[in-house]
Amino acid sequence: MSSSPSYPPVALLIIDVINDFDFPEGEMLIEQSLPIAPHIANLKKRAKKQGIPVIYVNDNFGKWQSDKHKLVDYCLGERGKEFVEQLTPEEDDFFIIKPMHSAFFSTPLSTLLHDMKITSLIMTGVAGNICVLFSANDAFMRDFTLYIPEDCSASNIAEDNERAILLMKNTLSADITRENELDLEKIIKEAEENKKRTIY
Repeated sequence: MSSSPSYPPVALLIIDVINDFDFPEGEMLIEQSLPIAPHIANLKKRAKKQGIPVIYVNDNFGKWQSDKHKLVDYCLGERGKEFVEQLTPEEDDFFIIKPMHSAFFSTPLSTLLHDMKITSLIMTGVAGNICVLFSANDAFMRDFTLYIPEDCSASNIAEDNERAILLMKNTLSADITRENELDLEKIIKEAEENKKRTIY
């Protein structure tokens, strides 16, 4: 039996970017989200070069019988196409369906992170003031070290996203360094040196 792959103790979470934006204020959210797509895409590329696992955690828009490919195909046919096509998951990315706002609620995310011995999370996605914030709260309570680049999340209203980012910085001790300034090698080194007990 082959052993599981070995990963750095850091994971990149990409939350709700496979999105149809077919809801009230969806046009507002996509307008705010389009500028962050290149930043998330670049961060993902950089993370994979460092061996950091990429985990998509995504709403299924009520399509409980969909798999990853069907969900991506569906969203590529909706108003979010320009956004989604920049951030489609690759075959070696992890993909988890979530039923509610938090990436941890009623999902196998905790089990996956425990199996990979992850202690630090880089969190990105939409909406910053809802699903990213709720996920960050749950991650903080599980004692993860958080990195939430301020240019890698978006909300319907820019000011709401800014407030959410500051809240995560001040209350959840999140590092909000912008994507192009985030030192992934340093993050990995600090995570490997971190011996604190993580509650999954």
